[in-house]
Amino acid sequence: MELLQSTDFWLGLLLIIWINIILSGDNAVVIALAARSLPPEQQKKAIMFGSGAAVVLRIGLTVVAAKLMTLEYLQIVGGLLLLWIGAQLLESEEEDEEGGEQHGNLFSAIRTILIADLVMSLDNVIAVAAAAKGDEVLLIIGLAISIPLVIFGSTLMIKLMDRFPIIITLGACLIGWVGGETVANDVVLKEFGQANAWFHISCAAAGAVIVLGWGKWKSAQHHKVTQAD
Repeated sequence: MELLQSTDFWLGLLLIIWINIILSGDNAVVIALAARSLPPEQQKKAIMFGSGAAVVLRIGLTVVAAKLMTLEYLQIVGGLLLLWIGAQLLESEEEDEEGGEQHGNLFSAIRTILIADLVMSLDNVIAVAAAAKGDEVLLIIGLAISIPLVIFGSTLMIKLMDRFPIIITLGACLIGWVGGETVANDVVLKEFGQANAWFHISCAAAGAVIVLGWGKWKSAQHHKVTQAD
């Protein structure tokens, strides 16, 4: 009871909610992009399973996140994975537009969601853990709050993508931007990034451009193959 009446507790909770709102957006975009190609009845399953499994991952990451962030080259590998995922999602969307309505695979969508969320959740977990200041109750609440935020955000994004297809391209570029940021944040590049203010944003922008270019190029290749057949 004393805990619930503590000003620090409520301030910490508000901070965690705000962190989750800010940092859960890119996770919701990935889930929406991955689930969008599924049949309508499987979209909800992908969102629920993907979001649920992602939260389980976050709980596991909470224990080891701080140590993982100190490993050299880990974030470079993770960032490159995000670039690949963003390009694949954009390529799939381009193919759907060319070839009519096609439905994806539920397992493949969930796998994509988990890989992307594993990489993108590191900063989220560390931010929430820092805001909780060792308070396990706050930490658990913070992780629990992220579930409805991601589910609601993903559902909303799918509806917006259906209505405004340009959001799909912007979403893929966002994944590329986060991928570039992730690479720039790696331990081996930290000193260089601190000495050169332009490096961080340049990597993020390059990631977005790479995803857009890669996705469009792969789509063009697929289009050539389809025409040849």
